[in-house]
Amino acid sequence: MSARQRAWQVASALFVVLALAAVAESLRYGFLDRLGPGPGFFPFCVSVVMGALGVTLLVGSSRMKAAAADGESVVPAGDEARRVVRVAAGLVVTVVLLGPVGFRLSTLVFLVYLPWSIGARNLWAIAVIALAGSFGVFHVFHYWLHVPLPVGVFGL
Repeated sequence: MSARQRAWQVASALFVVLALAAVAESLRYGFLDRLGPGPGFFPFCVSVVMGALGVTLLVGSSRMKAAAADGESVVPAGDEARRVVRVAAGLVVTVVLLGPVGFRLSTLVFLVYLPWSIGARNLWAIAVIALAGSFGVFHVFHYWLHVPLPVGVFGL
């Protein structure tokens, strides 16, 4: 068994454990209330799907053929490592900007930066995804679901 296959198995098993913990936590909340689905319904459903995907990954990684050499590193190097660092840096900047500039603007900047930083160059697709993912998601959560999201100093 290669190191890469073992890494996939460990990551998949941890994913399943995380899903089981999320299921256990969601069971502490009610599934239904007088208006319909309760606070535990959505987390339970997401946790079950996450667990099923984790089991699928675990089975798939256990059945894959050992294509990599046993001594091969599973840590990304070169361009892959730079891509991981760019994504992580973008997430950190987004979290830092979330309070001061608000959800819409910080998410808009992140959703323009992220695909560009990993190599996507279709400007129309980036623009549509960034606008829908920032202003569209804010509208759904803030106005329809009444979930408060940070607005920021610009009122956006």
